[in-house]
Amino acid sequence: MRALVTLLIVASLRFAHQEVIDDILESLSKGVHFFEQQSRNMNLDGVVGYVILQAQLQEATKSQTHSDSLNLSQRSIAVSLVKKLDKSMALAVASLQEMDPKYYKEFEPVLSASFWSLPREWISTDPSLAYTSPRSVECYDEQLGDKCMTLLLGTWKDDGTPCIVTKACRDTMTRFGCPHYSLSHQLLYFMIGTMKGCTGMLKGEVRLSRVNITVEHYQRIFCSNMMKSNQEMGINGFNEQTQDIFMENILLCGLAGFSDFYKAAWLQHILAWQDKELGCFGKREDYSHMFEEYLDAPHKRVKRREKTLKDGCSSHTTGVAMSALGGYLNFYLSEQDITKRPLV
Repeated sequence: MRALVTLLIVASLRFAHQEVIDDILESLSKGVHFFEQQSRNMNLDGVVGYVILQAQLQEATKSQTHSDSLNLSQRSIAVSLVKKLDKSMALAVASLQEMDPKYYKEFEPVLSASFWSLPREWISTDPSLAYTSPRSVECYDEQLGDKCMTLLLGTWKDDGTPCIVTKACRDTMTRFGCPHYSLSHQLLYFMIGTMKGCTGMLKGEVRLSRVNITVEHYQRIFCSNMMKSNQEMGINGFNEQTQDIFMENILLCGLAGFSDFYKAAWLQHILAWQDKELGCFGKREDYSHMFEEYLDAPHKRVKRREKTLKDGCSSHTTGVAMSALGGYLNFYLSEQDITKRPLV
């Protein structure tokens, strides 16, 4: 009798598991359709979100990896999405290269799906690592941050040496107490360095209190604080800006292997925020005057996170949401025992 009950519970969970995957694939299908329509208009941050999704879908469709996790219909949808992304991505990347050749060249490595590595094992955040008194304002300078990223990538000049870490970069990227986008970009810096194969990112650290802190420990500190931030946003409610950073935290910490960001309740938030007709995220109604600014200065670089497309959708928020959902998909598929999957 007990064995029968166990089988029924497992069967019920497996059915619910497949329903969740269906919901994610439906949302991704709408988002990929939006990308097909807007691929030439999206800024680099938005395109990078779809590049990460491309890597996630390629992983999801590997038959040897998830042969028992996707049913035939789901696999067919996932394979179709990969093909659509491949075609649209070529157009998007060509457009980025044409619109801003210098900026494109600096970040060209991250525009390849092969650059992004996905988690092979899962870890969890640690609430005890949360800052007691975080700063109330951002402590991240986008210009310096971009420079630090290019020093890691080796794109700071033609045939530049990669994995360079200056004191200014190290101090900025290891500063404790930073909130929101500063925090997520500190994490992204270490993730890019790791994926690039930079093994000496903390070399030259002279602060005695930091000498034993590893790259992995910094990532755990940052994601533990991003977890606290997401939990607080969930309690206080969301607006346009907090939706964006909420999903960015899920995207980056999930990609760094922190499984506790893939909460089912948070997935439902993301699915609810998608424009059901357009397939995008961050849609604004009062966008007309903003779009005119982009039309007037098509070659002028604007803040990456602020590009609003013609229909009022946010390029950055849409890319972030798509790759966050791709992370959810691979998390559910990678779980060998669905009875151990977090449901809340």
